[in-house]
Amino acid sequence: MVRHDKQNSAEAIAAALAHAIHEHRLAPGSKLSEDEVGEIFGVSRTVVRAALQHLAHSRLVELRRNHGAFVAQPSLREAREVFEARALLEPRTARAAAARMSPAEHARLERHIQAEHAALDQGAAGHAVYLSGQFHVEIARIADQATVAEIITQLVARSSLVIALYWQRRVALCESHAHHALLRALAAGDGSRAEEVMAEHLVTLVSSLDLRDRNAVPTSLREALGA
Repeated sequence: MVRHDKQNSAEAIAAALAHAIHEHRLAPGSKLSEDEVGEIFGVSRTVVRAALQHLAHSRLVELRRNHGAFVAQPSLREAREVFEARALLEPRTARAAAARMSPAEHARLERHIQAEHAALDQGAAGHAVYLSGQFHVEIARIADQATVAEIITQLVARSSLVIALYWQRRVALCESHAHHALLRALAAGDGSRAEEVMAEHLVTLVSSLDLRDRNAVPTSLREALGA
């Protein structure tokens, strides 16, 4: 049983489950048993239901009547729509971020890239994907466009599920060094180059996906949460 003060709330349980989903420790289609989640975190089913409702609102979890809660499984159409939306929003957001980049933000993004590479070196591919997504969220935050940043955050979260289902080249997200190129453009205040690199990077992401129908094999909930 997981014991931690912060985990005795619906919000913290939702965050822990979301993190496991983002890092691909919980595969799309995995069943999230209320009883098992409650046992792992030492909370009531009422608290678990609130956590699952929160995740359903963010579309990371599907609640099926008379069947329970499951990690969401984006369809091929949803997968394409997610990356089409990102391709529309993120290049322009990168351009805006280049105009607002500060030395402190540059240093934070540099540390973020180092953490991505460290995760890869340790064989933690799921964590590397999570960090990669958060890099994009950080760029949206730097752009200081609150509404757009919120949408991009949701799209990045959906992307984690898409990647878990449809990824065919697991090195594609990092082999192009796109984040380094983005950081250089941002640091130089070159909005045009930042926009171009972001657009190319998103094309590379899509090219790493095998957008054919397939189902992921669910993972043990207890194992995924390290309980």
